[in-house]
Amino acid sequence: MIMVDDGMQHIGRILLLIGIIIAVIGGIILIAGRIPGIGRLPGDIVIQKKNFTFYFPLATSIIISIILSLLFWLLGRR
Repeated sequence: MIMVDDGMQHIGRILLLIGIIIAVIGGIILIAGRIPGIGRLPGDIVIQKKNFTFYFPLATSIIISIILSLLFWLLGRR
């Protein structure tokens, strides 16, 4: 049996947590694509030219930021 020191166990737990967080974010992105209106809110900037489209979801980013801030604030209160 190979013994791993405490530092390596700590790094392993952090990497596992990061992997879980990435998987959850990926799932949210997959589900968010099916929610009508997300990404096409008034305030999102879309510039279309002949061979060029620039899209900046400003309003969507603000809404997501507010929701995440409230969620982390609620989870941070112990």
